Amino acid sequence: MPIAVIESLDHEGRGVAHVEGKAIFIDGALPGERVEYESYRVKPRYEQADAVRVLKASAQRVTPRCAYFGTCGGCSMQHLDPVAQAAAKQRVLEDALRHIGGVQPQIVYSAIHGPAWRYRDRARLSVRLVPSKGGVRVGFHERRSSYIIDMRSCDILPAHVSALLPRLRELIAGLSIADRVPQVEVAVTEATTVLVFRHLLPLSARDADALAAFADAEGVQVWTQPGGPDTAAPLRPADGSGLSYTLPEFGVGLDFRPTDFTQVNIHINRLLIRRAMQLLDPRPGERIADLFCGLGNFSLPIARRGATVVGIEGSEALVARARDNARRNGLDGHSEFHAANLFEATEDSLAALGRLDKLLIDPPREGAVAVVKALGAQQLPARIVYVSCNPATLARDAAVLVHEKGYLLRGAGIANMFPQTSHVESVALFELA
Repeated sequence: MPIAVIESLDHEGRGVAHVEGKAIFIDGALPGERVEYESYRVKPRYEQADAVRVLKASAQRVTPRCAYFGTCGGCSMQHLDPVAQAAAKQRVLEDALRHIGGVQPQIVYSAIHGPAWRYRDRARLSVRLVPSKGGVRVGFHERRSSYIIDMRSCDILPAHVSALLPRLRELIAGLSIADRVPQVEVAVTEATTVLVFRHLLPLSARDADALAAFADAEGVQVWTQPGGPDTAAPLRPADGSGLSYTLPEFGVGLDFRPTDFTQVNIHINRLLIRRAMQLLDPRPGERIADLFCGLGNFSLPIARRGATVVGIEGSEALVARARDNARRNGLDGHSEFHAANLFEATEDSLAALGRLDKLLIDPPREGAVAVVKALGAQQLPARIVYVSCNPATLARDAAVLVHEKGYLLRGAGIANMFPQTSHVESVALFELA
C-alpha cells in the first residue's frame, strides 16, 4: 500500500501530499503525518484517497467524539484539535486571498471561537424509508454518497434534538406516507424547538394526530411543508409564533420563520456581528447599506448604533420580515428595506440607493461579484465590511475591490461557525486607499 507524508490541509479538510510529483488528497490525514492510503479516484494530475493507517501521528490528532465520524458526511475534521481546526481554516482563507485574488490582508484578525459541540441550532435532516436496511433513516448523508447514515445521535446538534432522533424515526415510520417525507428541518432557539416535516403527499387525519401527539410528548412545535418554503405552516395555528433570537449586545431581537435563512450557530453569530460592527464603526449621521441583508441580522445592529441603514435582499418575504423586526425594535426610523436581485446589480441600481458612507456585504456562497463591479467611481463607500461563507468567492471579489476599485485590504480573519467541518466563514475589511 502506498505511503505519503502530509504537507498541509486543503479547503475540504483533506491532507495534501505529493507522491512522485502528483498531488494526493487524503481524507483523514493531518499535516506532518505519515500515512498509508488507498485511492478511490485517480486522475492524470491528482488522486483522491482515504487514509488507511497512520504510521506517524500528528500531535494535534484527537480521538473523534462521534461514532459515525468517517462515514457521515456532516463532519470532516473531528480528528483534529478544535483550536488547530481554526488555524487550518485561517490558512485556507489566506491561501485563497493570495492565490485566487492576488491580495494579502495587512492584518490577520484573531479567529472567532465558540462551542466545539452542540452548536448547531439549525439543521436539515434527510429522511428515507429503506425497508431492506431496517426501515426509516433520519440524518445526514454518508460521505461521498446519496445514502443516509443510520444515525441514532449527533454531537453537533443540541443534546435534546440528538436524543429525539430514534423517536423521530419511529414517528415517521408510523405515518401513512413514510416513503414521501424527504426531510425534517430543525430550528432551535432558547425558548422553542421547531420541526418542519416536508411531505410530498397529503397527511391523513391519523398522521396529523400522530404528529400532534409527538409534539406534546417531546415539547416541540411541529410544522408541515407540502411545497416550497412559503408553504410551511404550524400543525396547530396556536404554534405559529415564538421563533426569535436575540443580540443582547445591541439590544435587539429578531423574529423568523423556521424555513427562513438564519445562521446555524447563535454563539458565533453574535461574536461575528460584534466583529463586523467594530470594523464598520457605524455612527450617527452615516448612511450605510447592508447588502444581502436577510431578515436584518446586521441591519438592526447598524441602526442601533445610530446610523441609517439601507437593507437590500432578493427575497420579498425576508424584506417584509426585516421591516417587521425593525419596527418591533423601534428602529424603523433608522432603516429602510428593499427587494432587489443583487446578482444583477449595475452601477445605476447602486447609485439609485443614494449616498452610501459605508457598506456591509454578506452574500451567499456565490459571492457578490456583480455588486463590487458595479461600485461607481463617483460613489465608492469609504469602508466595506465583507462577511463571507466561501473563501474562493471572497478572494475573487477582493481582487476586484483592490486591483480595480482602489481599496486596501486592511484585514481578514475567520469565524469558526461550523466546528468539526471544513466550512470557512470569514470577515474582511476594505478601505479606500
